[in-house]
Amino acid sequence: MMKRTFAFFFIGLIGQVSAQESLIDTVFIDNQFSKVSKTAKISNLNSDKILENSTSLSDLLRFQSNIYIKENGRGATSSPGFRGTTAQQTAFVWNGININSIFLGQGDVNNMNPLSYENVGIKFGGGSVIYGSSAIGGSIHLNNILDFDKGFSGTLFSEYGSFGTSNSLAQAKFSNGNFSFNVNINHSRSENDYEVPQRKFINRNGEYQNTSFNLGLAYKINPNNEFYWQSQLYDSEQHYPVFSENQTKTKYQVQTFRSLAGWKFNSKSIKNNFKLAYLEDNFQYFGDINKTKTSGGTGKQYIIKNDFDLLVSKNSSFNLITEYQYNEAEGFGSGIKTPKRNLGSFSLLYRNSQSEKFYWELGAKQEIVEDYKSPFLFSASGKYTINNWYQTTLNISRNFRAPTFNDLYWQPGGNPDLKPETSNQVEMSHNFSYKNFKLGITPYYMHIVDEIVWNQATSTIWTPKNISKVDSYGLEANLTFDKNFERHHIFSNLSYTYSRSVDLETKKQLRYVPKQRVNFNANYEYSFIGFFVQAFYNGKTYTDNTENNFVKEYMILNLGTLAKISSKVQLGFKVNNITNQIYQTVDYYFMPQRNYAVNLKLNF
Repeated sequence: MMKRTFAFFFIGLIGQVSAQESLIDTVFIDNQFSKVSKTAKISNLNSDKILENSTSLSDLLRFQSNIYIKENGRGATSSPGFRGTTAQQTAFVWNGININSIFLGQGDVNNMNPLSYENVGIKFGGGSVIYGSSAIGGSIHLNNILDFDKGFSGTLFSEYGSFGTSNSLAQAKFSNGNFSFNVNINHSRSENDYEVPQRKFINRNGEYQNTSFNLGLAYKINPNNEFYWQSQLYDSEQHYPVFSENQTKTKYQVQTFRSLAGWKFNSKSIKNNFKLAYLEDNFQYFGDINKTKTSGGTGKQYIIKNDFDLLVSKNSSFNLITEYQYNEAEGFGSGIKTPKRNLGSFSLLYRNSQSEKFYWELGAKQEIVEDYKSPFLFSASGKYTINNWYQTTLNISRNFRAPTFNDLYWQPGGNPDLKPETSNQVEMSHNFSYKNFKLGITPYYMHIVDEIVWNQATSTIWTPKNISKVDSYGLEANLTFDKNFERHHIFSNLSYTYSRSVDLETKKQLRYVPKQRVNFNANYEYSFIGFFVQAFYNGKTYTDNTENNFVKEYMILNLGTLAKISSKVQLGFKVNNITNQIYQTVDYYFMPQRNYAVNLKLNF
């Protein structure tokens, strides 16, 4: 299998010797993200938007996207859900590399600091042909960007808020015609000891802190060859809330190292992006914070990935993506010993834009994974521009989620005979524009087969099985207004999501899938001062599969202002949950009521 895999990798490199020159200006490490945005529903949050919700990635996604965030109290374990799917059916993609845990098969949102990235991208709908396992409901893209010919720039950002919360960022960039450098250090911490007196709730033992170091380098050898390197070190500690002073306090520690090196080649007819990546995740759980760890593990991934794009005519291309992974892990206190896995994949896409009004693409993917049979995947997309105010897109795909090491090897209870989850899905977007308004309406449907569900086998043992079939369907609508006039700028975004995710055995809505969500964001700037409003409504959300227990609906409103004292100094102030709403995203764990934050940003 390895010989076949490496053969496919280097097919993309053969034709480069005789290729013609084409200038490279910017290193977009995830070069596929801009391609999928031609037909997929995409949302981009730049660095300014990230600073509006710098406390956590949970807050950023909760207030500035349609994603539902389930959080066990502020700063604790947090998981996302697209379109009625689970956290395991959401892919986290770091600079084009899928980084979901090889143990859990998901990412903890509160162990990914948003200050580490220049851009957070959100792709709605399946994307397994390009981004692999878990890209069923959607994917969250954590992107670093390296530019050329920008000179030197630096940023210092510091925020202090209620509950002893602080967030700090120091970033420096330098680039000339051939070299690019980007270093980023950020730190977040909070005593997180908030109270909800109306419910006699105290967030005891809720403190957390995390630190991240990010370094990016790129060197342009000539106009069509460059090398890049992006690395990240992350260290965090979360204390899990307890409900009484007499309850044993617990904590969770995470150390992550990610390193990605690549070679990009670009000519008039050939583009190639070759990557080598190493990912390591270490975690330790302490059932008593004063004693040694109770459980933990180390997961390592070695990845080789090549993205070869051949332009066969002016408006059509073939794209071959080949990838090989070697995964290994070592568990502690979980019965997981030292599992290993070899995995290879081959994706072929064809894109065609010969018609001015019609763009389409086809994709197919086959994975080769030891120990289990993987499904054949496909995708088909098209965008048709009918006139200057209306265009429509159609996406059809088959996606999957592979069983994780916990699913297969957890003792007691792991099931080595599990099959991958598969999902067939379709969506059709309708996009309208009129003057300063844009309206998007996207109905979608997905049918998930062999969903992996952990059920209670005995009074003390749980085991996963492929039993559930789920239909998820709904509607997403998005209305934006963007206008500049004289020294004024107004931008607003209103989105509505209706989600039905039904277990076909019980005919009930899945747990922690709100049927309705509404998000509203508005920014107003005049001269040196600006204001922003963030609001979201979350409908009634069932906490079990019987539809008998639920958390109540709630609406949260944030208000903020910023003043650009000069081109180098910016002050900000923010009130979160200004209406003092009592709410919880997970049963028993209440979120903070009204709280405040002030920040200072320096550019140099």
